Amino acid sequence: MRDKHLRIAKDSELLQSIYRQVEEQLVIDKRKTFWKIFTKFICYCSLSVFLYSLLYTVESPAVFITCFILYGFLSLLFAFNFSHDFSHNTVFNNKKLNHLCFIFIYAIVGAHAEAWKQRHVNSHHYAPNVEDYDSDLRISKLIRVIPDSKHYWFHQYQHIYAPLAYTTYSLFWVFIKDFVILYSKDEYEARKGFRYHLSFWLQKIFYISVILILPLLFSQQRGYVVLAGFLLMHLSQSLFLLFTFFMTHHVEATAYPTTDENGYINTSWIMNQIRSSNDMHPFSETANFILGGFNNHIAHHLFPHIHHVHYPQLNRILYNILLVNHITPNQTSYWGGIRSHLRLLKRMSYPNNA
Repeated sequence: MRDKHLRIAKDSELLQSIYRQVEEQLVIDKRKTFWKIFTKFICYCSLSVFLYSLLYTVESPAVFITCFILYGFLSLLFAFNFSHDFSHNTVFNNKKLNHLCFIFIYAIVGAHAEAWKQRHVNSHHYAPNVEDYDSDLRISKLIRVIPDSKHYWFHQYQHIYAPLAYTTYSLFWVFIKDFVILYSKDEYEARKGFRYHLSFWLQKIFYISVILILPLLFSQQRGYVVLAGFLLMHLSQSLFLLFTFFMTHHVEATAYPTTDENGYINTSWIMNQIRSSNDMHPFSETANFILGGFNNHIAHHLFPHIHHVHYPQLNRILYNILLVNHITPNQTSYWGGIRSHLRLLKRMSYPNNA
């Protein structure tokens, strides 16, 4: 696809300067990188397996449901920390191996891997927060975040009902959204042949078997307890998922570039990536370890080919360059990001928003 961002000389020069200085100053020790990634894998994989195994051994219904919720939370963090990097081929040199690992980890959380990857890489990374280009903006009509988009009467309450609505998203994604995408024509997957369908159904069967059928058959709990644990896991997992995702691009300070009648975007590519993204604790190794680089979103959009374990170090270089050029990156704390997102929803609840 032809790039339809504006060509601005000073922005192009800035981008080249950023790339050059990061290449010169970013120190990547391959041995340390391997051990960091390996340690993260052992941590998240072992905790997820441990919590999942408890579903078959605990006798107390309350403890069972708690383990179900914690497993959902840990498996999501596992996906945060590995599936995203696998999708951008930053873990292994072999693209096929990255893709296979990406599919497996995504299947653990029940989402269709290929459908997400096509939209994320080819749409969202191309033009974040640009309507008609960024597929992530195709949110339910219940939520309004785009300036000058259509306003419905119920949007005046969206900052109130949004957290409740967010709890349903993972169930919607796993059991409705993926199926709608599978059986609809779209610009991201022109041909959905046998292999695409086979992969889809294998992923769904795997997820439903592991997360629902096996616990129903082999746990020590009654069916209604298993179903309650499954639903509560999704409700809590979904709330954390959406708040984390929305904070990366939808807080008060983030921009929503517009297009003209010919589809040309009113900003340069680099400014689209910077102004439309939000960082959370960008220099924190702890936040980076927990959130898998989602907290360093500006760096990720400018350097998707670099593994997220390097983002805190990369940000020290990147932020210095941006500040020297009088560009202040969007930045919040995690909890501050939640509050800012809700304030954005409040601002966008009015028909004539700025």
